[in-house]
Amino acid sequence: METPFPPFEPNGPDDSARGPRLREIPFRLVFPNLITILAICAGLTGIRLAFENRYELAVAMVLLAAFLDGIDGRVARLMKATSKFGAQMDSLADIVNFGVAPALVVYVFALDQARSLGWIAALIYAIAAGLRLARFNVMAERENKASWQSEYFVGVPAPAGAMLVLLPVYLGFLGLATDRTFAYLSSVYTVAIAFLLISRLPVWSGKSEGNRLRRDLVLPMMLGVVLYVALLMSYTWEVMVFTVAAYLVSLPFGARRWRRKYGTLTIEEPGVGDDDIGRHI
Repeated sequence: METPFPPFEPNGPDDSARGPRLREIPFRLVFPNLITILAICAGLTGIRLAFENRYELAVAMVLLAAFLDGIDGRVARLMKATSKFGAQMDSLADIVNFGVAPALVVYVFALDQARSLGWIAALIYAIAAGLRLARFNVMAERENKASWQSEYFVGVPAPAGAMLVLLPVYLGFLGLATDRTFAYLSSVYTVAIAFLLISRLPVWSGKSEGNRLRRDLVLPMMLGVVLYVALLMSYTWEVMVFTVAAYLVSLPFGARRWRRKYGTLTIEEPGVGDDDIGRHI
């Protein structure tokens, strides 16, 4: 027969017998991770749509994944919800959305006609994106960061690389014949973008706090952004081709600006320890 009263515990209740108590987590800490998960889902869905020959939706999902992956960190900082768990999730999303998904989409659309060479090109790009992200994480974790890190990227950043490598797909949407010659040229282009990712080319980031816009240029710039978005909605693939071309043309100007300021063609970091392989890549 059970007693209606709890047993007497002279030293107080024994909480160890109840197991670990679940701690409630504020929703603001979870929200940025949900955005990251949605980005991964979008990137993987883009791969599925590509294999189903629904290429326009596939590219749209990859670009959406890149957008979501780009804002999750900013949302986390804005909501003061940054965490090591979120950083690891973001790294996983980066390699999927900026490396694997674009490589597979461009392979299914164009590179597969080049047979093994096309697959090798896709592999090279995906691996290069992973190396680029690993180098970025190593540099971001340094306690003493160089002054130029707030103004320049080392090589083309992975989000921009995902946009650039999809150029053959944009051209195919505009009616360019996707024959075997196109596949071979696309393979060469894909490998070239991969080398831009892992290169030590100085790429101007525009994030420096010293870059200020003149007051009289604020409204024209805002109107320019509105015009760009309106054109993107109406002439999506033409605008994407123009954006890729403009970005590639801007790379020599960023390198030229670096050379005038620092006197070298590439970003070199003397005094790096031999025990840190990420800093040598």
